[in-house]
Amino acid sequence: MTQSAPTATRPTVRRLDPEDAQLALQRLQSILKRHEVITLLTEKQSEGDERSELISNLTHRRHENEIRAIINHLHPADIAFILESLPEPERQLVWDQVAEEHDADVLLEIEDWVRESLIKSMDAEELIAAASSMDADEIADLAHDLPPDVMAEVQKGLTDAERAQLIAAMGYPEDTVGAIMDFEMVRVREDVTLEVVLRYLRRLQELPDHTDQIFVVDREDKLQGTLSLATLLVSDPDSLVSHVMSTDYFSLHPLDPDTDAASAFERYDLVSAPVVDDYGRLIGRVPIDEVVDVLQEDSQEQELSRAGLQEEDIFAPVLNALRNRAPWLLINLCTAATASFVASRFEDTVSHIVILAFLMSIVAGIGGNSGNQTMTMIIRAMAMGRITGSNIWPLVKRELLVTFLVGACGSLVTATFAWFISKSIPIALVMMAAMIGNMLVGATLGVLIPTLRSRFGKDPAVGSSVLLTFGTDSLGFFIFLGLATVFLL
Repeated sequence: MTQSAPTATRPTVRRLDPEDAQLALQRLQSILKRHEVITLLTEKQSEGDERSELISNLTHRRHENEIRAIINHLHPADIAFILESLPEPERQLVWDQVAEEHDADVLLEIEDWVRESLIKSMDAEELIAAASSMDADEIADLAHDLPPDVMAEVQKGLTDAERAQLIAAMGYPEDTVGAIMDFEMVRVREDVTLEVVLRYLRRLQELPDHTDQIFVVDREDKLQGTLSLATLLVSDPDSLVSHVMSTDYFSLHPLDPDTDAASAFERYDLVSAPVVDDYGRLIGRVPIDEVVDVLQEDSQEQELSRAGLQEEDIFAPVLNALRNRAPWLLINLCTAATASFVASRFEDTVSHIVILAFLMSIVAGIGGNSGNQTMTMIIRAMAMGRITGSNIWPLVKRELLVTFLVGACGSLVTATFAWFISKSIPIALVMMAAMIGNMLVGATLGVLIPTLRSRFGKDPAVGSSVLLTFGTDSLGFFIFLGLATVFLL
């Protein structure tokens, strides 16, 4: 956040490469390590040693210059990546050397769990300067992290139109289209020629990011159609917009879930999409970069949720990490204890046929893997909106059939292995039946767990793996040892 002096040089050619960020991170970590060593040595020196303090100050300034030289030549997204990869004290040291011109972009790129600590370290003037360079929709993204007095000052610097856009953006719930839509767009009337449109575009300093189409509206701002830039460039300039515009377009409502927008962009290969209100008036657009962010966030949330975790700073204090991880681990402990209790009820069976103790873990593991395959497909299908109340039972039947066929083939291998180590055909047959049975249990649970959680308004991915493991372990032990008790004793 150092103030960069203006320079009158030609634009720097910069090649964007994620490996550059990795290399920069390694170089910064080396500098920060040296900085830490110098700091520790200085603290051990007796107070009042002016020579040692002078050397320390000079060394620290040299380290800061080295950090500035590395960090300020990177793309804001790479700076955000580096800050996320450092513990908080080192993160703060690097953040202090980031040029002011990058502050706004870095705050928008960085993850929420890091942004909060960075904003706390900035004074009001720095925050106001950073927010003043943002668009209304970008300010809305940071509004919940900015202090109220900063937000008040930022709003004073906005025009009436920008202030109205900011209030509108902040009024839409999180995870909706309205929360990610962009207010910058190009709109024209249908009764003008393409030559007029081209002259209008030339007067603009630049087009909004990811502009692939121009929106055609009437005098009441109601969306009439879209005009792609490709059509604009290759068509006769004397043609009217109404003659070449497309009336076959996809539009979104501001209260639609952002996942619906992501699904539509994937299905129709969109670069941008208009957002219209209840009266058909054009109020914004959703660009592809916002959709990519939605897809990435949903993917990360699903990965964490399946393990019962929430997003957190990887360098967060131990107590914070404990609060995040302990609840589902305790639940997992209870489920594992239940599975062990089920196995203990067949103590006589296991004591008579000791080889069963080595084989029952295979039954539980295969059932869990089978269930995870099914559950992964179901959660993804639910995220894409492909599962409805009418197709859930046919889906269950299909998964059971597929699992049975896969289990039948796999159980032959498992039965062969069981016979090889036990020299007992009955044990091999019990192993074969138990494996198929637990795989069917896993497939059924893989469908039902996320479906029932969704039906009750819960995130279908949260803790799903823990619940599935509980079912396949407990029922797997029960099926295997139960069959062994009936047919082998």
